Amino acid sequence: MAVLNGRTAIVTGAGRGLGRAEALELARLGARVVVNDFGQPGRDGTGEASAAPADQVVAEIVAAGGEAVAHHGDVADFEQARGLVQIALDTYGSLDILVNNAGILRDRMVFSMSEDEWDSVIRVHLKGHFNMVRFVAAHWRERAKASGGTVYGRIVNTSSEAFVAGSAGQPNYAAAKGGIIGLTTSSALALRKYGVTVNAICPRARTRMTRDVFEGFAAPAEGVDPLAPEHVAPLVGYLAGPAAQRVNGQVLVVHGGMVAVLDRPRVAARFDTGKEVFSYEELEDLLTPYFAGRDPEETFAAPEILGLKHSVRG
Repeated sequence: MAVLNGRTAIVTGAGRGLGRAEALELARLGARVVVNDFGQPGRDGTGEASAAPADQVVAEIVAAGGEAVAHHGDVADFEQARGLVQIALDTYGSLDILVNNAGILRDRMVFSMSEDEWDSVIRVHLKGHFNMVRFVAAHWRERAKASGGTVYGRIVNTSSEAFVAGSAGQPNYAAAKGGIIGLTTSSALALRKYGVTVNAICPRARTRMTRDVFEGFAAPAEGVDPLAPEHVAPLVGYLAGPAAQRVNGQVLVVHGGMVAVLDRPRVAARFDTGKEVFSYEELEDLLTPYFAGRDPEETFAAPEILGLKHSVRG
């Protein structure tokens, strides 16, 4: 099924795990793929950068009969992100799909987290996503204005269930993933008139990033691992394809043969003042009874809605 024949895709963080599976799926669907990976061995973004992870995925795609080229730069660097977009245009003459996947982890409780642990995770996840969206959006806008019509543009961003239900030891990661949702919905509104769709996925998969998260959930001896990245890749292929033309500004949770479309936050209760402005006493009378019968640890989006049985990091 070559629904992406003639299309060019960029996948960031594609040397391992989810990004690798997504790059292989897009290639299987016919896309020419620019495989980006900085190649650092540590999931915390440490260690010497290496070309090997991206090059290996390129080799896999080519061996299967597809087209691919590697990029070994840091997408959180503004100019290197610009260069990644330019490689796609110089190599294949077009760019149609962006899958943002690159990220690192530096876990720590909020009361112990260092400034660098905060800044580095925000930089790779959130700034990395922004950098790439910024340059592909500018390219597609320019093309649309030149043609006087619309273009084919698909952006798939990677968020996490951590932004919904929280993750106690990952305030930096949860904040970055929440920021990616804001970037996604804002960009979806800004780019829709050019024919571009922007969506976000919240994947749950067994990768180098999540090896300790799913430590108690061993892969089955037989059959497909429900936490395999291969469960996520087809959704990315769909969102990158022509059938998803009307899917825009959406957040989708995906894992183990399940896709859940998240709704926008809704008002759970409303309180109006009986005067011109609220007083402390009036708020106490209204809000204290409302929260008195509720679990103080209940979040605004209860994780059990999605059937979560364990940590939501992903």
